[in-house]
Amino acid sequence: MTAIIDYGVGNLYSLCSSFRFIGEEAFVTKDPEMIRTADRLILPGVGAFEDAAKKLFASGLVDVIREEVNNGKPLLGICLGMQLLFEKSFEFGEHEGLGFLKGEIRPIADVIDKDLKIPHIGWNGLHFPKEKEVHPLFADLKENDCVYFVHSFYATNCEDSVIATTEYGAELTAATANKNCCGVQFHPEKSGEIGMKILKAFCKM
Repeated sequence: MTAIIDYGVGNLYSLCSSFRFIGEEAFVTKDPEMIRTADRLILPGVGAFEDAAKKLFASGLVDVIREEVNNGKPLLGICLGMQLLFEKSFEFGEHEGLGFLKGEIRPIADVIDKDLKIPHIGWNGLHFPKEKEVHPLFADLKENDCVYFVHSFYATNCEDSVIATTEYGAELTAATANKNCCGVQFHPEKSGEIGMKILKAFCKM
């Protein structure tokens, strides 16, 4: 059973539909006790980092999320939800994140070709670091399987936790993991069959 954390930001009900499609139970909640009883957690997110971080910290759910992750419960951050897992973001200022993952969030404009559009919207292939074993999240995928991105910022200075990258004028972080805490910059729920494989793999963690 997967708890999709509702803190006022995110594409919650399309995620629920995706879990129903793969035959897995999921529910949207802001109830700490329901978060505690779930087998795994999803932290969604769309929009601006500062606004989302303020809503998350104001929700009163950060302590229970930390508690459950520290107890070994799997957590998957999606898109902005992944960015919130990091120590800080430099999206229009400097803002504190949850600190589950070492690193920071920076504008992709700093590293991509100047003629490429921002935000980066569309399908891009995943590349898995050759020096690491493929993460269980991607157990049923192959190199260059495509997923759907919508973002203007990316995670950097996080080499130890990178489990997938993508190419958009530069090599950008596509997915990260530290023990039971994972994050994907793309949207599995918008990524067709490949995205469903990723969600199914998460349910086995």
